[in-house]
Amino acid sequence: MKDEHRNIDIVIPWVDGSDPIWQQEFQKYHALTTGRDDNSEIRYRDWNNLQYLFRGIEKFAPWVRKVHFITTGQKPKWLNLEAEKLNFVRHEDFIPREFLPTFSVRPIELNLHRIEGLSEQFIYFNDDYFLLRPVSPERFFHHGLPCDMAVLDTLPMGGSRGHMLLNDMNAVSSHFHKKTVLRDHLWKLLNPKYGKQLPRSIALMPFSEFPGFRNHHLPQAFLKSTFQEVWEAEESLLREVSSHRFRDISDVNQYMFRFWQFMSGKFHPANIAKGTCRFTLSDREADRLTEAIRTQKREILVMADSENFSDFDALVAKINAAFDTILPEKSSFEI
Repeated sequence: MKDEHRNIDIVIPWVDGSDPIWQQEFQKYHALTTGRDDNSEIRYRDWNNLQYLFRGIEKFAPWVRKVHFITTGQKPKWLNLEAEKLNFVRHEDFIPREFLPTFSVRPIELNLHRIEGLSEQFIYFNDDYFLLRPVSPERFFHHGLPCDMAVLDTLPMGGSRGHMLLNDMNAVSSHFHKKTVLRDHLWKLLNPKYGKQLPRSIALMPFSEFPGFRNHHLPQAFLKSTFQEVWEAEESLLREVSSHRFRDISDVNQYMFRFWQFMSGKFHPANIAKGTCRFTLSDREADRLTEAIRTQKREILVMADSENFSDFDALVAKINAAFDTILPEKSSFEI
């Protein structure tokens, strides 16, 4: 393995929304909110398939140095805390205590650089990402830079997501001048590797400012130093968002750091959507989803939660049975 790829970590936040103690704390603090937050139950639902994420990392990405698993202190019953590559991280281990407890992923995302022992190069995973085939470190980092695609896009209008992305973009844009970014990094913004998405950037390039960037719900490569730079530049904003116990329309999130990497040129152009598949959990998609798992035609699977199914337990069993056909053996992360 190349020296540049010896120290790549994965970070995974997780919560067990079925935990009665967690639910009690959630309701206690949620009763005090102003009602502007977006806290659907499905954001905290556990599909009981996290073990397959860990199995996939061990089998298909053995080059990963450490997996930093973030929880409130909750531990899946099968998790092996003595696993060599596991760093079990509680919120209080890295998030300043003044921001705790938190029931939003935003304070977690904004403070990742504070995790003790976190590598300069790391990949941010959600618990709905799964590896189905071997992936190389070059998929995520090239010569020490995160692989990403800086495709211009218009921002969605309205809703909490639209507000958040606008907040991300406004905060980052205040520190960069478009002409300077284009002068220094034009080939990274208009790169042929973006394929069919490149015309989108070309069409939006004449705007006086960057309108926004297209986002992908996929594992995201970051530099820890990017987080440190953004905190130095926008400490007041990041502290304010970190103080929100629940999601709020004034929030920024991890995309702020991604946009900063784009503007500063600290990324390597790549088609990160290649070799991925995404499904919304539903009765209609169940057969296609399980077939995608069993056939392993793509490297990365993303499963978006929803309410479009008739029997939660039956769908969970069907999906996990498919995972078990390709990842039947326990990993070192399991007892």
